[in-house]
Amino acid sequence: MVLHDAPSLIPFPSSVRLGEGSVPLGSVRVDGDPEAAAVLRAELGAVLGADAVQDSGGTQISLEIDPARGSAEGYALDADDDVIRVTGYDAAGLFYGTRTLLQLLRRDERAGDGDVAAEDAGWSVPEIHIEDAPRFRYRGVMLDVARHFFSVADVERWIDRAASLKYNHLHLHLTDDQGWRLEITSWPLLAERGGASEVGGGAGGFYTQHQYSEIVAYAAARHIIMVPEIDLPGHTHAVGVAYPELVAPPSLSDKTIAESAAWSQPLPVHGEPYTGWAVGHSSVRIHDESTYAFITDVLTEVAALTPGPYLHIGGDECLGTSSEDFALFFERVSRIAAATGKTPIAWHEAGAVDDLAEGMLGQYWAGAVPEGAHGEHAAHFAQRGGALILSPSDRAYLDMKPHAGFPLGLTWAGVVPLRTAYDWEPTAVIDDVSADAILGVEAPLWTETVSSLADADRLAFPRIAAQAEIGWSAQNGPERSWPSFRARVAQLIPVWESSGIAVDRTALDDENTPEPDGENIPQPATVASAPSFEENA
Repeated sequence: MVLHDAPSLIPFPSSVRLGEGSVPLGSVRVDGDPEAAAVLRAELGAVLGADAVQDSGGTQISLEIDPARGSAEGYALDADDDVIRVTGYDAAGLFYGTRTLLQLLRRDERAGDGDVAAEDAGWSVPEIHIEDAPRFRYRGVMLDVARHFFSVADVERWIDRAASLKYNHLHLHLTDDQGWRLEITSWPLLAERGGASEVGGGAGGFYTQHQYSEIVAYAAARHIIMVPEIDLPGHTHAVGVAYPELVAPPSLSDKTIAESAAWSQPLPVHGEPYTGWAVGHSSVRIHDESTYAFITDVLTEVAALTPGPYLHIGGDECLGTSSEDFALFFERVSRIAAATGKTPIAWHEAGAVDDLAEGMLGQYWAGAVPEGAHGEHAAHFAQRGGALILSPSDRAYLDMKPHAGFPLGLTWAGVVPLRTAYDWEPTAVIDDVSADAILGVEAPLWTETVSSLADADRLAFPRIAAQAEIGWSAQNGPERSWPSFRARVAQLIPVWESSGIAVDRTALDDENTPEPDGENIPQPATVASAPSFEENA
């Protein structure tokens, strides 16, 4: 059931009860948990004005942590009688409660109008009671900084956007054919030479280990876990620019040659920077022992710099690698990654390998309706004690064009309008995999056509909000429907734009919101009934 006066919250909470009045925010004081209070004071000051955030008087905003309240990452929010209370089950839950509070801020534009009572003018939040907790414990976004390099400041702004929508993982794609983006002290030419290029011939760049640690800390302060990816054994042309002896000569298929000609892009040349975007032509030398010494050094350094539990080792689009060599490589490298103390993640193709490290995770990127062996390979991770992260490219890939005429993005997985991005169910994509084996969802942004944060915003918003709601809100929860989501997006677009985010406003145009094809929308086998918005009221 959709109530058109539902608050414009994305992702929508588990339970919402709206009151009749509002709580004024002409002046506020923020008390409670010191870390959360410091962050919220700064954020409220930026919206309400620095003078509105005071040490005494005004509306009290109380921030507390109570492990007896709710579940992991959950929170409760109560706003009434000039008091706003946000109580988190843990520090992350408290932070997410403040994200909801910021989305609830509203301003009566009639402030100063003689017909409007003073207490009804200016900033306020509605009287409201919210109980909330996430559906999935992994809710990720990915930023490809290898095809085009992004500065530390731009990555931090991307983190801010993700945190505002309650994402809790940032998958940073650090290496690819076009560039190597992280300083490795034991192999210094990786960054110096391998990082000096990008798609289109730009200067590229890399993060020093200190800069990378700054990004990790910035994310952690917003309860986002860093997931670094070193893509192996393919997507490694940039390694060969730095150390040619580690990488085989490019494997140039007829398809690669034809596509490069069609795109007016150069073919890859061994040992020289590559600035096109063809895939599948590069590989480290799988039968050379020096390759595994190199990989051990790199993964050990990356793991030491990254406090989170995961280490992504790639595995996609190894088109010039035989199945035997691919298996030999991943049997060994998955264990090298695990020996760092991290849980390895690989793209789902690695599921074809029988003897992977125990507990390894798979990330599924093929279509929402699997074809060929894609689904089978993905299921193998769950069958062997691991779990899956779902990123179906024709639903969750933010770099697919949102409509055919859009100036940015690609279409190899199809055009992905906002409704298509919203209408899918993670537990129904891969057959013979239980819901418990779905760790969560991730929305990747590959950057072949994206060279700035503004470009990233235009492709991501508002579709990034669709994946946020899929990852957080129950599939059968209140307001978890396309009509409600569309209405809430329309209300939030001006808010996003006022914060400096470039939004694709055409996403809501009728011609860009086709009716879904029911045959191609994965649905769960059974859907239990859930309380409606009214029943929670």
